[in-house]
Amino acid sequence: MKNSDFDWKPLALVPLLALLVFPFIGSASTWLTLTVAGLAMGMIIFIIASGLTLVFGLMDVLNFGHGVFIALGAFVATSVLGGMSDWTSSQELWRNLAAVLPAMLIAMAVSAAVGLAFERFIVRPVYGQHLKQILITMGGMIIGEELIKVIWGPQQIALPLPEAMRGAVLLGDAAIEKYRLIAVVVGLAVFAMLIWTLSRTKVGLLIRAGVQDREMVEALGYRIGRLFVGVFVVGSALAGLGGVMWGLYQQNVVPQMGAQVNVLIFIVIIIGGLGSTGGALIGALLVGLLANYTGFLAPKVALFSNIALMAAVLLWRPQGIYPVTNR
Repeated sequence: MKNSDFDWKPLALVPLLALLVFPFIGSASTWLTLTVAGLAMGMIIFIIASGLTLVFGLMDVLNFGHGVFIALGAFVATSVLGGMSDWTSSQELWRNLAAVLPAMLIAMAVSAAVGLAFERFIVRPVYGQHLKQILITMGGMIIGEELIKVIWGPQQIALPLPEAMRGAVLLGDAAIEKYRLIAVVVGLAVFAMLIWTLSRTKVGLLIRAGVQDREMVEALGYRIGRLFVGVFVVGSALAGLGGVMWGLYQQNVVPQMGAQVNVLIFIVIIIGGLGSTGGALIGALLVGLLANYTGFLAPKVALFSNIALMAAVLLWRPQGIYPVTNR
């Protein structure tokens, strides 16, 4: 697609929503605080949803068990950070990051390994059968949650923020939480990495070509099946990373947290266009912003705001913001 053919209209949705809400909030400092909080929440949701977006968009797999990788990543982080209390209690940011980064990497590695087994034994037998995929992956998530309870127990576990990541920085009269700024940076890094990999690397081009014409790619000697397994593993790893980010955002984790976030994830990928990475980013930012705005202006409406947002977007574009044309 040429740059001149790119549809820029959806990119205006995020700033448009922020500007439309501003008169109802009144205070510029409160609006800025809510906006940054919404963007941070949206970025964390995007990290979680990006893995499922990859799996559905490239492999056409409806993985309702995605939530188990989210919870697994978060619980692994509680174990890793629990053993690094000297680092997390330090007032120096670099020491905190030196604890959080290994926690993220280990959580991603464990989620990726479990994702590999999940694809091999649960997903692979039902490729191309959406109804069976929904049923069997939901069953896989229930089993995964029970195994998490066996290892870590059924109770809520605290996942406090490291000391230097707590608190806020002041921008004028607006207080911006430090962790939310970190979440925005991590989210943008994940998005940039995905876009670069899919559009600028040989592996990304082979995967996209395999989606379009699998037989042709295999005729050229490439094992597209292995590439797709790799996509599933990467998607699981991203869910693990998102679980760590979400757990730190909530500052506690429960075995059911993946199932609780699943609804938000599917709203995001439906808004985005069922498989579009860029669409998922916009959808996640809209969901995050709307949740914070409505939570402040009308808390009773907040629970239904995301459903209303999805309905409004689908009335405008029934196939989502950036529909995947090859489906």
